[in-house]
Amino acid sequence: MKIAFHPTLAAVALLCAAGVAQADQARDDAMLALASKSGCMTCHHIDPGGKGPDGLAPIGPAWKDVAAKYKGDKKALDALTVTVLKGSNPYESHWKGKASGLAMPPNAVAIKEADARNLVKWILGLQPS
Repeated sequence: MKIAFHPTLAAVALLCAAGVAQADQARDDAMLALASKSGCMTCHHIDPGGKGPDGLAPIGPAWKDVAAKYKGDKKALDALTVTVLKGSNPYESHWKGKASGLAMPPNAVAIKEADARNLVKWILGLQPS
């Protein structure tokens, strides 16, 4: 069977791909603006390897590390949204050696629950570099 190249279909496919890329970039920009406005970027980086104050490990884990750690975990969205809003227990930290902060402070005054949930969903969708 011979498959014919159709320029119109190729152009439509290319335009659709460009539209998706623009939508993804707009979502990335919106989530980064929300994270900055809410104070998240004070402690977190997107990519691993960033440095915190005085060259120490960053205060909070890199978001791509968070995405990798919770990949496939069906409870992660709910659990991490609660962590963002209520904070974390320093005695249960599982980021030892990767983050210099002992615990995440509660952030319910800095970000609304719906926004926190959207941000966590975006973080969980990040792909490794």
